[in-house]
Amino acid sequence: MGRRGLSPKVWPLAVATLAVAAASGAWAEPARYSVQTLSMEARIASIHTMDAGSVVVTDAAGIRHMLTMGKDGGLRSRRLAATPAAKETRPNMLPDGEVSRATRNIAAAWLTGPTDRYGHGALGDDIEASGIAVELKSESRLIRLDLTLEDNSVFEDRLARLVDMDGDGEDEVLAVRSTQDGGAALVLIEADESGIRIAAQSPVHGLPYRWLNPVGVADFDGDGRPEAAIVRTPHIGGILELFEWNGGELVREQRQPGFSNHINGTRNLGLSAVRDVNGDGIADILVPDASLGSLRMVTFKGGRFAELGRVAHGRNRIQTGMALADLDGDGRTELVYGLFDGTVVAVFFSP
Repeated sequence: MGRRGLSPKVWPLAVATLAVAAASGAWAEPARYSVQTLSMEARIASIHTMDAGSVVVTDAAGIRHMLTMGKDGGLRSRRLAATPAAKETRPNMLPDGEVSRATRNIAAAWLTGPTDRYGHGALGDDIEASGIAVELKSESRLIRLDLTLEDNSVFEDRLARLVDMDGDGEDEVLAVRSTQDGGAALVLIEADESGIRIAAQSPVHGLPYRWLNPVGVADFDGDGRPEAAIVRTPHIGGILELFEWNGGELVREQRQPGFSNHINGTRNLGLSAVRDVNGDGIADILVPDASLGSLRMVTFKGGRFAELGRVAHGRNRIQTGMALADLDGDGRTELVYGLFDGTVVAVFFSP
């Protein structure tokens, strides 16, 4: 429970005074934002958004707290008595996997076929997935389709992300595939009534046990075509990259060093988020720096990289996934995440 006797720390309105694009000299409108923090009595295990749009903080003891706004406009927490719903599972599903759901052509997708044949352990154990299953909508019924990888590769991931990579209104599946000799690559999977198949793949890293963690899919440069954002090697000098689907390939369009969105050996993949932070109509990326000591807000508008803002945490580090929710009811989503010392951070964006 939040320490109600302590006033939440409020950082004044922060404006990025310089948003200079790396290596190009281009300028972008800076983000305007304020930051509030709230100290919890225990370290934070996870932060996520509930179905109703509220943010729930789970502490290391498994106790759940809902974030609220006090009458003074400060961040507060309220302990939840109800237990969380049981995790959805499917036969032969990856033990620590998740079922992804959507409302378009694919109703659900998940990783299957647990195997220890890769043995990297970047996500907390040596068990990875050898396949993916989807439930495809077909008139009034669901069709299950399964894809199984060859013996020299695995899906080094926890979920099959449902995304629209070509903007046609139908979902594809995005996942991380790792091979014994080449390390990780981003793969895009199509599914229809004719079957399920890998439609495109990014280049492999080139070395085994080199991993990548997806950020999200959006039109990050404003050219009308979606891109997939990832952080490559987030544990050893992470590089933020953008990929666009072109025929049978995911082609890299952007590459910027200095980022991380995962802590090695943990199952939390969500240390990044996508939001338009400066109101220019272009999706921006919110992601920690390589040390996890600062939150960086960056844009690729017009194909040029710029930092729009930064929230620094000194020697503290970002620990949890990032949740987007409208905490104060003003119609704009806030970004919420947790630090290693049990501090909850909420970033409030101004118009």
